[in-house]
Amino acid sequence: MLDFHLNELPRSRAPMNHIDADKVHIVDEPLDAINVIRERSLRGQVYDESFYICNISDILNKHRIWKQYMPRVIPYYAVKCNDSPIVIETLALMGIGFDCASRGEISNVMSYGVDGKSIIYASPTKPIAHLKFAAAMNVTVMTVDSDSELQKIRAHYPKANLLLRIRCDAKVSLSPLGDKYGCCPDTEAEHLIELAKSMDLNIVGISFHVGSGCQDPPAYSKAIHASRKLFDFAENLGFHFNILDIGGGFPGDNNTNIKLIATIINDSLDLHFASSNVTFIAEPGRFYVASAYTLACQVHSIREIRQNGQLDSMMYYVNDGVYGSFNCNLTDHKAIYPLTLKGDNEKMFRSTIWGPTCDALDRVCENISMPRLDIDDFIIFENMGAYTLPMATNFNGFALPNVEYFIERKHLDEINIEVLNRWKSQIKIGSCGKKSAGRA
Repeated sequence: MLDFHLNELPRSRAPMNHIDADKVHIVDEPLDAINVIRERSLRGQVYDESFYICNISDILNKHRIWKQYMPRVIPYYAVKCNDSPIVIETLALMGIGFDCASRGEISNVMSYGVDGKSIIYASPTKPIAHLKFAAAMNVTVMTVDSDSELQKIRAHYPKANLLLRIRCDAKVSLSPLGDKYGCCPDTEAEHLIELAKSMDLNIVGISFHVGSGCQDPPAYSKAIHASRKLFDFAENLGFHFNILDIGGGFPGDNNTNIKLIATIINDSLDLHFASSNVTFIAEPGRFYVASAYTLACQVHSIREIRQNGQLDSMMYYVNDGVYGSFNCNLTDHKAIYPLTLKGDNEKMFRSTIWGPTCDALDRVCENISMPRLDIDDFIIFENMGAYTLPMATNFNGFALPNVEYFIERKHLDEINIEVLNRWKSQIKIGSCGKKSAGRA
């Protein structure tokens, strides 16, 4: 019997057929986030907390880019990257799937009307309570990478459809994952497939993750090749694998693109899976949201550092730090590039930016060249949508940043059209010749 407390179950929100305009600023022209911040600076506005400008249109553009470069790879958005309600709602409206790693993420996504069949439980190590919850919510596809996890699944969710996660690390990535997850494709994977067969468990494919923020595109080719070998091995045992999950690692900053990675992936799929009836999925996170978010911080305190009576460097204390948005410095190894609203001809000084807490670890960046700033001046950080807000805390009593959402009117209309078309595609002819609404 599966027992859950009421607060563990997804709470249904309003029917998901549009973005709530009351939550979003609708604009007629492409958004310039820095210009929005500049206008507020000119008005002399002072903010106790830092704030984000989120450009929903940027997220929608990313989805178009994804479909352009990898049309046969179905994206399952990595919720851990940014679980903003507006982000989840926007992606759900576009029909994107979701990569969830816990009961909480599954419940959150499903509260927006997402069906369990549109979720992959992409954690190879699952607490039993979370596994039972996934079973109750009909989340059937999940990853596994060890014999003990197979034993757990046999005991608590034997009807699950499993993806065997293999280790195929990129040579360079922002966050390597292979030390924690993934069995060796050469020495462990075949044993686990055989073990699953003996347990009467259903492995339906292979999963891998080359590392978050991959900077070694050929790693995808190697992983796809390794996956093909395991597809063939499983076929000889009587399995019929039909899913290949190529994981995440796709860059999302506004000075990056996925064209090279997509070319390598497409060529590898053509080479190794040309004639097979396989569904290809991926788990992009930062690709969708990184460039959509721009963070505005304000200087609340200043310290001048002098050597021999001469100004040597500046220290600026702002209303966000590593215990807030800039935890990405520590956990995601993100390179930070501050911008200001000063002119191009300003004299530059060696500067350090500190967060607001009392901890000396709370340093945003150091030894960077910046113009001299005044109290209440803004410091701006682009590409701040990934692995920032979900990991922020209220340490030392400081509030979390606010987020303001913007969307171009034409994109709001496109979302409504997309939803309407999806509804039309779900209308089927009933046995009496009448049209009836069906579920995808």
